[in-house]
Amino acid sequence: MTALPWAAEETGRALPPAVPAVGRAEGCLEDAEAFGAVFDAYFGEIHGYVAQRLGPDHAEDVVADTFLIAFRKRAQYDPARAGVRTWLYGIATKLVGRHRRLEARTLRALGRYGVDADAPGPEDGVAVRVSAQSLRPSLAAALAGLHQRDRDVVLLVALAGLSHEEVATALGIPYGTVGSRLNRARRKLRASLGGADPMRVLEEADHG
Repeated sequence: MTALPWAAEETGRALPPAVPAVGRAEGCLEDAEAFGAVFDAYFGEIHGYVAQRLGPDHAEDVVADTFLIAFRKRAQYDPARAGVRTWLYGIATKLVGRHRRLEARTLRALGRYGVDADAPGPEDGVAVRVSAQSLRPSLAAALAGLHQRDRDVVLLVALAGLSHEEVATALGIPYGTVGSRLNRARRKLRASLGGADPMRVLEEADHG
């Protein structure tokens, strides 16, 4: 089992390898050992999402913080309001937002030079370390041009596959706001991509 970031802090020992199935764990998040099943079930998925936004060099710390925050706030989790997967994506996205300058700089550099080109300076060199190497320069540049809040909505839909309702819950915004942000972002992306469907391009990049 992957090392649990909260284990030493909360229990003083590593958690045992045997943990309940994730379905049971979601109903009893206040149990420290049961929370390990949630970590095992969703770590890889949340890591992939963060890595595509910030690059693998920063993903480890952000994802570790995501699960540490989730563990500390597990008593506040309300399964009637959101599935644990949606809840984790919300925490991760808010943490990604703290690195919005890094994300925008990475996307701009990738848009200028592509993943295989030699960037001229250390700040631009971050582009070659992004995990979503199938992002073509035009798409990266278009994403860089979005406001952070619009980019969050687009990528939660395109990369995480969340519904509009789940995005609203994850970000703590009204359902209608999700639609308006998504529509605004799609218009901007479509214009930058020469009329191509931005959601399809993003999906292709995610599975490329």
